[in-house]
Amino acid sequence: MIAWIILAIVLVILGYKYLRDNNVLANVSINNKAFSPFRLIADKYKTIDEVEEALRTAGLESSNLIIGIDYTASNEYQGRKTFNGMCLHKIQIDGFNPYQNVIKMVAQTLEKFDEDRLIPVFGFGDYMTKDHSVFPFLPDPHSERYCHGVEEVLQVYNKITPGVTLSGPTNFAPLIKRSIDTLFTTDDRSTYHILVSNERETRDAIVEASKFPLSIILVGVGDGPWETMNDYDDGLPTRKFDNFQFVDYNKVLQESRRLHKNPEVEFTVAALMEIPEQYNAIKKLGLLGRSRHELSNNL
Repeated sequence: MIAWIILAIVLVILGYKYLRDNNVLANVSINNKAFSPFRLIADKYKTIDEVEEALRTAGLESSNLIIGIDYTASNEYQGRKTFNGMCLHKIQIDGFNPYQNVIKMVAQTLEKFDEDRLIPVFGFGDYMTKDHSVFPFLPDPHSERYCHGVEEVLQVYNKITPGVTLSGPTNFAPLIKRSIDTLFTTDDRSTYHILVSNERETRDAIVEASKFPLSIILVGVGDGPWETMNDYDDGLPTRKFDNFQFVDYNKVLQESRRLHKNPEVEFTVAALMEIPEQYNAIKKLGLLGRSRHELSNNL
């Protein structure tokens, strides 16, 4: 059941570094008890400029973007209503598929905060990884190479996708865990990441991720239904902070067209809406600059 409910998802991860020259850390308590318990974050921004200003006001200077792509078999039929009956991964000569659109729209905005423009990209749910692991878009026998900018992400996606065998079942937990691993591949532990993914394991992984400076943006690009994703967005009160934002890609686009608004702008705002407050929560919880051992044992 969960395989088709959670289909066709683009997970986007963004990492932010706080400003080092504006005394941000001087005002951050590392005492978790000083921060109020879990609460939902309200959507309150209306334009990309408002979101970007809120990010900078929060003390954010740069970002690292990571993208996860769903290659489960449900992509074959989840475009019946929203993609003219085609597979959501179908590569077309005369236009983008939903995955290409989401990658382009989110990455273009987040690249403004990305210093090196290096983007790790992972696929999951295919015949090889199924529900137990992920695969890098640019494997290397010595170390993983990352895509340089959104242009290379799209180039590699277009090259490898036709050869990927869709499978499943859907499980976001390996991708979330891989993202947590990514937090500690750098000596700079002051980085904040956003992950722009067996239901029980997924829920547990989302709760566990709230111990770390990691936020999850999940974009549904198929027909749905998306009730489970909304439950993740509005529930799981045992989390340290509201670290999960779900965006229904087609719903946002349809509503923006109905109101004669720019679909790309409306989608980007919806996807990044909660990031400023999530980052503030991360600072107040004292999750930045700490070791994996400290964070893992942070009850």
